[in-house]
Amino acid sequence: MEPTSEMPVIVIGAGLSGLACARILANRGIPVKVLEARHRVGEPWRSRHPALRLNIHRHFARLPGQEAPRGDGPFLRRDTVVEHLERYADGLGAKICHGTEVTGLTRQGRTWRVETNSGILDAAHVVFATGRDRVPHVPDWPGRADFTGAFLHAADLGDVSRFNGKRVLVIGAGNSGSDVLNHLSRHAPAEVLVSVRHGPAVVPTRIFGFPLHRLARVFAAMPVRLLDPAFRLTQRLFLGDLARFGLKSHPDGGGTRMVRDGIAFAIDDGFVSELKNGRLEVVPEVVRFDRGRVILAGGGQCSPDVVIAATGYRSGLETLLGPLGVLGADGQPIHPMGEPDPAHPGLWFTGFRPMFTGYFDAARIAAERIADVIAAQASPMRPRRPSYTGQNSADLTARPAFGAGEARTSFSTTGETK
Repeated sequence: MEPTSEMPVIVIGAGLSGLACARILANRGIPVKVLEARHRVGEPWRSRHPALRLNIHRHFARLPGQEAPRGDGPFLRRDTVVEHLERYADGLGAKICHGTEVTGLTRQGRTWRVETNSGILDAAHVVFATGRDRVPHVPDWPGRADFTGAFLHAADLGDVSRFNGKRVLVIGAGNSGSDVLNHLSRHAPAEVLVSVRHGPAVVPTRIFGFPLHRLARVFAAMPVRLLDPAFRLTQRLFLGDLARFGLKSHPDGGGTRMVRDGIAFAIDDGFVSELKNGRLEVVPEVVRFDRGRVILAGGGQCSPDVVIAATGYRSGLETLLGPLGVLGADGQPIHPMGEPDPAHPGLWFTGFRPMFTGYFDAARIAAERIADVIAAQASPMRPRRPSYTGQNSADLTARPAFGAGEARTSFSTTGETK
């Protein structure tokens, strides 16, 4: 089948990246249809804990054509983010098909065939905007299924006050782990332990009252060789020597891990003071579970009432897209931020690359890249970028349920985000 100008661009996922891409495409007169598995915009945000705030500064939470609300101060609240996305969707200029799950994707000639729970759609271009952190990841620790205490992932944190009086073990001290610890620090659990394998790079939320993330563009412009020592110095000057309290730093610097691996910084908004005053204790990594006990590396153990796994997220793309060879070993797209893929023309990804400025800003950049190429192909009279060639016409069909937009964002977010 040959693509036609009447075919809409299919955007899969109505999170911030999918909505931003649809808005920019629609503004250029390109037909676009958004497929969203859930029944309303912002559904994943609504299930987040009520005290959540973005770690990215309001300045970087703008969407193309819409400023971020100013009423919350520098960092938007959960409900404000939901309202921000709802208002944006209302003025999108493109159709959002809620309750539509993508179950298969095949390449037929120059056309992509998208199978859904409500029918089949053909498109010359398909944009995946389902998010880097779509699926909570929990390691398969021996004995975990028989653990007699409460066990949950950080994505299901909910109202933290329910942990008051409880002994809590948080596994992981990255971005999502530090977020959990920050919230616990404002409540009254009986005990808080945090299990770490590699210590995180930690930065304060504010320096002398100034939101550190407001300088994100400065950090983004710095070479990694300068970023790592700069963040180490910032941590030491404003947070002290955390190794004295058991929280060692990873041998690779925070800038290196962000740029190379997409591992975000841990953000201190109260948990470091709890560490220093003894209300938070660092313990070795978890080895296994034994009924009501958690066995730690080195032979130690603890008996928490609640275990919170802040162990990251996965894209969940492997079943649907794995046969195409468009994913890396970590399950993330090889071309994560609107770059054309010469081997798979018309297949795009947005919302899968962490940046210092955060996912809102990354969404705009990726959307503009995608729209530039699609618009140039749609109108031969417009200046064209260098063309890409090659296609995969193999019938590579897989059938998981799919289509939900991404739910999380943070200071240079990744699988460890808020």
